[in-house]
Amino acid sequence: MKAPQPWQGAVVTLPTLFREDLSLDLDRLQEHVRWLASEGVDGVSPCSGLSEVQSLSDAERTDVVRAVVEAAPVGCSVVPGVGGYGSRESRRWAEEAQKAGADAVLVPPPDGYAARDDEVVAHYQEVSAVGLPVVAYHDPANARVDLTPELLARVAETDGVVAVHEAGGDVRRMHQIHDLIPHLDVLVGSDDILLELMISGARGWMAALPNSLPELSVELYRLCAARDLAAAFPIYTRLHPVLGWSGTAGSVQAVKLEMELAGRYGGPCRPPRGRLTDDEQGRLRRDLVRALRVPDHPLEK
Repeated sequence: MKAPQPWQGAVVTLPTLFREDLSLDLDRLQEHVRWLASEGVDGVSPCSGLSEVQSLSDAERTDVVRAVVEAAPVGCSVVPGVGGYGSRESRRWAEEAQKAGADAVLVPPPDGYAARDDEVVAHYQEVSAVGLPVVAYHDPANARVDLTPELLARVAETDGVVAVHEAGGDVRRMHQIHDLIPHLDVLVGSDDILLELMISGARGWMAALPNSLPELSVELYRLCAARDLAAAFPIYTRLHPVLGWSGTAGSVQAVKLEMELAGRYGGPCRPPRGRLTDDEQGRLRRDLVRALRVPDHPLEK
């Protein structure tokens, strides 16, 4: 059953795929989008948390969004990230997303500036004026602005702000948001609190793990959404170590390595991101084997 709104359901945050010479590999990116859709995900999000967007030129960023929209089949929504230093820049990226045919946009607070509350509200008003549904992006690890529930309540008064991507890691925040802003959808933004937020009423998951394990991830999401704890909890427990990699400093490298280990193409990252250490790679491999729990799987060798 597909999600009723484009920002709901299991929406995959996409890494940007590069060739070995670090040029864009749009062909592989499009193939990845089509594969994810065939595996049952509800949507994809380019130029968001895993995308290395700061390393993309303006032309590359435009090309990525257009390529993803072109590849996404009917029923697979596209929710690009439109972060930028200023409100005018974020609005420009929202306009580019609209031209490309995106279904909604993921909007962080202004980058690089500890904006005051009134400025944050004005920022969301500027981007919302483009006309696409807006998902506010709360990720305190990578932002100068904390979208507190009180500030988010002011932001949510803006027409077009429909949801918040909640990556703060504090389950209590979910209940505070529901109390203050009951009409706002909360989307899980940290893979390793999926079950806790879904049983508390979250309406979607902006997820990293489906890039490597989409079928299992979608199954887990559906069980959590149905609050079938008897079926969900054993899978969640098994997956939890690998789910936790999405919240680490090396999350982009980890996702690309997970893809490689699962038989997909992840490819390199652009500097300054380097490879994971040998120890990190070993731990990630063990976590992925535990998640799969398949006897004699090639990853165990």
